[in-house]
Amino acid sequence: MEKIRGLKPLYSSLLQGVGNTPLVRLNHLSEELGCEIYGKVEAFNPSGSIKDRVVNYIINKAEIEGKLKPGMTIVDATSGNTGLSIALVALIKGYKCILTIKDNSAPAKIEQLQLYGARVIKCPADAKPDDPLSYYSMAQKIVNDNPNTFFLNQNHNENHFLAHFNSTGNELWQQTQGQITHFFASASTGGTVSGTGAFLKAQNSKIKVICADSKGSVLKPYHEEGIYLKDLKKATSLEGVGKDIIPSVFRKDIIDECMEIDNDASIQNAKDLLVQEGIFAGGSSGAAIDALKLYIKKYPHDKIGMAVLSFPDHGIKYMGKIYKSDAPAEDAADFFK
Repeated sequence: MEKIRGLKPLYSSLLQGVGNTPLVRLNHLSEELGCEIYGKVEAFNPSGSIKDRVVNYIINKAEIEGKLKPGMTIVDATSGNTGLSIALVALIKGYKCILTIKDNSAPAKIEQLQLYGARVIKCPADAKPDDPLSYYSMAQKIVNDNPNTFFLNQNHNENHFLAHFNSTGNELWQQTQGQITHFFASASTGGTVSGTGAFLKAQNSKIKVICADSKGSVLKPYHEEGIYLKDLKKATSLEGVGKDIIPSVFRKDIIDECMEIDNDASIQNAKDLLVQEGIFAGGSSGAAIDALKLYIKKYPHDKIGMAVLSFPDHGIKYMGKIYKSDAPAEDAADFFK
């Protein structure tokens, strides 16, 4: 087809819109805390979350390496944004996908996955990771029993780490012109904070990488003591914060500090972010803000030149969960009374 003159390059698919998300100065927070603070707004990715970077990168690599071929089915365990990213990329590229999720996932989330063509398998939310009925074990069993499948395996796929090393980290270094001094991100799999942090530290080893973690998560004690406390139970309703397994993409040697965030404070931070900056983000973004505040309080003498916070997804995903307006809509006839 002949190129249309005068037009900017057109996308051959929606997947070309993955990455290159805006870095936005948080004016109110910068003034409040007395330092330069920016948010990396990942809601601009096609499915509305940072997971598009990971899934698109892993699938592209698998295709190049011959591990994923036409006609195969993509499988993974996910109760968060990764599932929607897998469903979207699979739909665009023509693959089937099976997603195992926790049975306490919101019905709207399940319906959205199904609308994208995913087959959804619900598993007991209270099942331990090594329980055969857990969503981790179920995904592995599906792959073991069906040879024509590709296990995306977001918790242990090295390309998850590399996706953030090569895209998110590189973007932040370029966007900040190398002025970033601190990077804050909530951790579930830990791929964002580890991969991005690794790239940044490769450019400047003095950059601090701080992880927001939840009470009862296994990540903080693993980071600090190198032990996996399997009996801990994550005490947060915030998606994308905390974990009950140790993903191999979580690299404790890259992370300088794990801050245990407060659930209520994190939710309020997310709400303030919307009101003050117009950025509609999820609870994990509020957790990154809480980690920043806790870090400044703990280390008042650590001068922050430029802090960048990861805002992984859009807040509209959490309507009815952390966001709800109590103000009634007004009738037109009553407006001028």
